[in-house]
Amino acid sequence: MDKISIIIPVYNVEPYIKKCLDSIINQTHTNLEILCINDGSTDSSGKICDEYAMKDNRIKVFHQHNQGVSAARNVGLNNFTGDYIGFVDSDDWIEPDMYETLYNLVKHNDVPVGVVNYFMDTDTQSLAMTNLKEIEAERITQENMLLYTFKREYYRGFNSILCNKILSSKIFNNRNLLFNERIEYGEDTLLCTMILLTQDCMGAYADKPLYHYYQRTSSALRINGSVDYKIEGLNIYKLIIKLLIKNGYNDVSIWVKRFYCYHASCVAEKAINNNDNTLLVKMQREIKKYLKEYIETNKQYPDRIERIYKILDS
Repeated sequence: MDKISIIIPVYNVEPYIKKCLDSIINQTHTNLEILCINDGSTDSSGKICDEYAMKDNRIKVFHQHNQGVSAARNVGLNNFTGDYIGFVDSDDWIEPDMYETLYNLVKHNDVPVGVVNYFMDTDTQSLAMTNLKEIEAERITQENMLLYTFKREYYRGFNSILCNKILSSKIFNNRNLLFNERIEYGEDTLLCTMILLTQDCMGAYADKPLYHYYQRTSSALRINGSVDYKIEGLNIYKLIIKLLIKNGYNDVSIWVKRFYCYHASCVAEKAINNNDNTLLVKMQREIKKYLKEYIETNKQYPDRIERIYKILDS
């Protein structure tokens, strides 16, 4: 079996890290390298990682001052030795056969990227993502990989996260493919796009939920309630639109423009609630940039179009 390097950024996850690590060390694919990057935790997270490393020599722990999740993941990307790379967030966990399934996918289809479905977990439920449209072929072209990533409403089990995927280490050979350490929101979406745009990047998908993506209430409130995060999301989508157009994927960029409009509308609503007319006018301009694409991709949702026009008329 080829070695899979699993990169885990760790920061103040004392209540969750044991469950995460237990789910990884008990994988049916046993040839693993588990890279835990303790990003300046102020609780016992780093100590727990060290304790696990003492019991399992596949685990390597890196300690650094707090620099953010992107910097932590980059430590992993700069130190892995495996044939494939996976990412797991330290408050998430995985099913026992996740990496065996992903490994078999990429080997059987001779592709550099493998993708599986996932669960969205909260404190009260575990919900498997459902694709509204079927992904018919197991082996997927580069264009369809991008389409499934950004037609998110139709292919929710695919998504732009990296945690439900494995990537051939060859993708990262002689390339400057790292997380952007200046951004805190949407960093995985940007790198995922850059990876899928590498030459001949095909993939394979299994519609089997194997990753548990845990949504902590505190994190959800912090992100959903923050104008700064939404604006950062706009900047990420702006970069992605440019990348797609530059590489000839104009049709795919339409779906990213749809997200761009949606994020701008969310910021606009917050501006209305906060009586911030300057921000509202700015977001109205942003919405108008891709209003045509937003309407085109939401024809079956007249309530969404009505909402956008209401914001523009505010």
